[in-house]
Amino acid sequence: MNKVQFLMGNQAIALAAMEAGVNIATGYPGTPSSEVLETIAQNADKYDIYVEWSTNEKVALETAIGAAYAGAKAITTMKQVGLNVASDPLMSLSYIGVKGALVIMVADDPGPHSSQTEQDTRSFARFANIPVLDPATPQEAHDMTLWAFNLSNQLQTPVIMRTTTRVSHGCADVTIGDISKASWDIEGFTKDPRWAIFPKLTAQRHPWLENLQGELANIFSASPFNCISGNGKIGIISSGISRKYVQEALGHLGLNVKLLEIGTPYPFPEAKALEFAKGLDHIIAVEELDSYLEEQTLQLVGRFKLPARVLGKIDGMFPKCGEYNVDVVEDGLQKCLKYIGAESGIKTPVPIVEAQNIPSLPNRQPTLCAGCMHRTVFYAFKRALNGISAVFSGDIGCYTLGNAQPLDMVDTCLCMGAGISIAAGLQHAQPNVKHIAFIGDSTFFHSGIPAIINAVYNNANIIIAVLDNRTTAMTGHQPHPGIGITATGKPTAAVSIAEIARSCGVKTAEEIDGQNLKACTDAIKRVVEVDGPSVLIFKGPCTNLEKSDKHYTIDEQICTLCNYCVEQLGCPALFVIDDMPAIQSTCAGCSLCAQICPVDAIVPGGED
Repeated sequence: MNKVQFLMGNQAIALAAMEAGVNIATGYPGTPSSEVLETIAQNADKYDIYVEWSTNEKVALETAIGAAYAGAKAITTMKQVGLNVASDPLMSLSYIGVKGALVIMVADDPGPHSSQTEQDTRSFARFANIPVLDPATPQEAHDMTLWAFNLSNQLQTPVIMRTTTRVSHGCADVTIGDISKASWDIEGFTKDPRWAIFPKLTAQRHPWLENLQGELANIFSASPFNCISGNGKIGIISSGISRKYVQEALGHLGLNVKLLEIGTPYPFPEAKALEFAKGLDHIIAVEELDSYLEEQTLQLVGRFKLPARVLGKIDGMFPKCGEYNVDVVEDGLQKCLKYIGAESGIKTPVPIVEAQNIPSLPNRQPTLCAGCMHRTVFYAFKRALNGISAVFSGDIGCYTLGNAQPLDMVDTCLCMGAGISIAAGLQHAQPNVKHIAFIGDSTFFHSGIPAIINAVYNNANIIIAVLDNRTTAMTGHQPHPGIGITATGKPTAAVSIAEIARSCGVKTAEEIDGQNLKACTDAIKRVVEVDGPSVLIFKGPCTNLEKSDKHYTIDEQICTLCNYCVEQLGCPALFVIDDMPAIQSTCAGCSLCAQICPVDAIVPGGED
């Protein structure tokens, strides 16, 4: 029996996967995708679903592929940069296909809000020859996920569910169906040459793969997720959340145009698009990130010799990058309408939308939380290496924020696990400088281990600082192999970072209290002269998970107003009022400011 729930888009996807009878769910946490797997994990025992946070996206996809080979229904989740990590198995998988069903949920991050890139999964799906669905609302996200499982099973191909931040994290009423326990009455793996991708098999399967694209394009053209509305000589083609921005902008502008909403971008639903394009003088493409729909429409117009002029990103009507909103779309539409009027010699009425005097929000730079262990470690390196020429290679995680002033301790940041490899490359090129690589505990398991092995094998003289706060903090505190807890909260073996480092050949691998400034500083000084790679594991709690009942205060009778604590640390709990430093109630009791105060004016302030 259907019921309505107020859900986040990611929750709607998770519940739809459970409705579809998913057996196995895997993934690696990454904003804005994380809540999908978290929601399934919360219901795993109830509905007999196997759920895991995998060590990285490649492993997550490969695990889900194995399940689908056995005939199970599987889903794997990641963000857009995670798809890069998973691309190796993904590119081969499109040739092989699956037997059960496999849905790959990828969340793009236009803006970007919390990512290294603004890449567009629609283009990646086209590159990989894998069908992609692009919902505009939580309800569509739910409905498309159900359809994706059916499509994958029917055509024996993986299907990508591409969302964006506003769909993944937007909330709305969603109608969902009944959820039953997953059926484990699956066929099992059947030995067949099809599953081993040798060159001969690739040559045999490539024609199948190309024919499948045409079959999918026809299926998509008939899909209810692609619809035409309105009329006139001007048409707008759009996909994803941009479709909703277009509808709202059209209401503001009072325009009546022909509209094609695309929910299945790849393979491009050519028959539907051709039906839409006939009789139009101008087609406006509105889409976030790549000019994917625009390019497909230009090809369509050229192949069928249609008279329509296509406008969009390529000719500068809409931004080529960044996140869209109603205002951005409205501005782009007005540019298009002015151009259309000028081209035709007709003055097209364009309503002038008066700018509202809305005050700008104050800028707030991202910063490490008050009491974060990472701040202590960064400061310890700054103190221990004072006067020594050094380069600090960062990585992806909360500790990336160590690049901000006044710490200024992250000189490079590329992608997960790259900090170690980049430090090694820098050291081989510039051996007279000390090179330090920072990496988090979850990132260590994700992609740091091969880099450590490479550093040992090639004798890279670097210090590897593992910042171990026993969680995947930046994406929502998911567990990882070093914690001893699975995705569903069950106890399991905790994998030791120090033991892994030693087993890789690292001769010096120490664990240090990451909140003790002296212990951190002394450990760093000990390994500065070590030849070859050394690993320091700084252990301490994440202040968002373990709340302290202590806080510190400033004794105004002792304080000399030097402001050393404020200027050196950049802690958000420290500020200055009338030249006097003060500590806010957000203090987490880490004591770092007390440890560096030159006159011992910072003292425990009792319990909260």
